Amino acid sequence: MWRPPGSLPPQPAAGEAAAALRRLAAFLGRALPLCRAHATQLYAGGLWQRLVAAPPDAVLRALRRPLREPSGAAGEAWGDDTFSNVFCENSKKLINVHLFALAAKYYSLSHLGVCTPLEELLKALGGDNQGSTGIKTDEFMNNKKSHEVQVMSELVDKIANYCGIKQVIDIGSGKGYLSSFLSMQYNLKVYGIDSSNTNTNGAHERNRKLKKHWRAYQSRARANPESQRLEKANDSPVQNEIKFKVVNERTLNNSYLQSQDQRTNQDLVPSCVFTEVTTSETSKQTEIDLVAQAQCNESELSEEALAILSVLPANAVEIFSSSQCNSEELCEEEKAQRKMASIKAKASKSSESNLYFPLTSYITAETELGDIITDLEDCIMVGLHTCGDLAANTLRIFTAKPEIKAVCSVGCCYHLLSEQYENQEDCAEEVWGFPMCQYLKDKGWCCGRNARMSACLALERIAVGQMLPTESLFYRAVLQVIIEEIYGVTKSERHVGKIFSKSSSFLDYVRKSLKKMELDDSKLPDSCIMDYYEKYKHRMNELEAFNMLKVVLAPCIEVLILLDRLCYLKEQDNIAWSGLVKLFDPVKSPRCYAVIALKK
Repeated sequence: MWRPPGSLPPQPAAGEAAAALRRLAAFLGRALPLCRAHATQLYAGGLWQRLVAAPPDAVLRALRRPLREPSGAAGEAWGDDTFSNVFCENSKKLINVHLFALAAKYYSLSHLGVCTPLEELLKALGGDNQGSTGIKTDEFMNNKKSHEVQVMSELVDKIANYCGIKQVIDIGSGKGYLSSFLSMQYNLKVYGIDSSNTNTNGAHERNRKLKKHWRAYQSRARANPESQRLEKANDSPVQNEIKFKVVNERTLNNSYLQSQDQRTNQDLVPSCVFTEVTTSETSKQTEIDLVAQAQCNESELSEEALAILSVLPANAVEIFSSSQCNSEELCEEEKAQRKMASIKAKASKSSESNLYFPLTSYITAETELGDIITDLEDCIMVGLHTCGDLAANTLRIFTAKPEIKAVCSVGCCYHLLSEQYENQEDCAEEVWGFPMCQYLKDKGWCCGRNARMSACLALERIAVGQMLPTESLFYRAVLQVIIEEIYGVTKSERHVGKIFSKSSSFLDYVRKSLKKMELDDSKLPDSCIMDYYEKYKHRMNELEAFNMLKVVLAPCIEVLILLDRLCYLKEQDNIAWSGLVKLFDPVKSPRCYAVIALKK
């Protein structure tokens, strides 16, 4: 039965969210020239002289000093008018760096008062973790992904229980980290939809790696029989079974957004993953034999090892144990009894077992989920770091489909968002990633790609010492001067890419970059290249200060995008509760905010 969310934490009213968005947009409107500038053009375009009044060293000193917020009467009067003098009214230059840093903090989600604490939401949702198998995610994923999956899966499970639903649709599921954990740990039926065939095609290679890790778990289990007996006395073996199915709905062209494959390498696990996809249907007899084999070996395997078995397809496992040899000595009657017991056990589990179905399909705002999922029922839609427009389309599908009762979406890759007003186009019939809410549409608001790229920067990581790669950015900025002055090229379709890591020196970097851009480097002697280096090397602090200004401003751009999505939900008539929730530790996972909503 659908339970009305009357006991959920207080949500920001539509008027509050809209007011916060307006205030932030007013500040960012003055900061747009800085937002839209790119470090590549710092020297070639004279950006520092055009955008910042103070010298670079003064800016760095101001940004490195601890921020001291106004106190007493000054603190009470602290408001939007306080930051009217950050930029010069006439020249539009940044003139007050300290006030600029305070403004960035003032317009953060925590100061705007529109963020719901995760602890409050979890407490209000209530419920328990029955069905939890105690599987350790850090043995299958890196620390970042493990942190994200554990936190988000707990929240999704509580929302599902609160709404009385058992079906989950994971949009942009990628390699299935979240989907398989929700299925295995919380006994939910999960459909993972991803646009990338790469994830399916890589299944066989991951199978090979999973076999290797399975053998390792077996060896460890045999090496510690005493701990296994203790575990078996205290915990029942895992009874969950994962079934797999791949639906290739259509052939995708190269222009689609790959929801998770465009992320940084730190999201990928080199050795093994939770879930495997089989591209051919496993025969029923093979599955039955596998279950029988697993049951014969339960006395020798820890609960943790059995959890691994439950997520492997039949052709991914090779069992090496003494019971395999002993089974040859069993009488025919005993073999038949064991086989029948296995079939009965499998049949009893099939009706209540958790399931995970990976599907391949390209998702747009107009996607009919019923065409992809034949047994679509009341469900919750989730997305862990859905790229670009996919996060916006997730919200649009949620509001349009009555079967979807709740949504929990964490977006990323803001630079891949499509913007309605970026090229001065006003195509009402098109569906854009930004803006979504009516206020920003009426204003014709546009961030620009460079500003959206800045929103992907990680302020919290830089605050703990993970600095930007200044030297590589410096090489690229000086290279831009060379390209424009020597070759007369101001815009090129070709990109330099990751040449810096493959270069032994600035000279080597320039030579390799020119060749990649198909420019004749023979007309440029070594001495000329090094002259450019000498000319600009004393201005490297300019680049460092410029990047720090953009990093400080980055959270404000992200908040604008998040508030746009929240305000869009507030405009819908069928939403009972909606809010922004900080799910993750921003040092571990910089894109840490979820847009969450429940329908009436």
